[in-house]
Amino acid sequence: MNEATLIWGVIFGSIGLGFFVYGKKQKAIIPMISGLVLMVFPYFVSNVYLIVLTGVVFSILPFVVKG
Repeated sequence: MNEATLIWGVIFGSIGLGFFVYGKKQKAIIPMISGLVLMVFPYFVSNVYLIVLTGVVFSILPFVVKG
């Protein structure tokens, strides 16, 4: 694990926490699941490019898919 994976993990984890709290309060499943994925996936992925790609996709997902 290098510095880039740690920094991107913290950034997407923070975004994920925001989505998760919002989804739980609003009872919206898409932001809640997206937030959970954003918080958990950096622990299992070590490739920086894959972390950024997955993070961007799951950060945009709640805005595209209205559920």
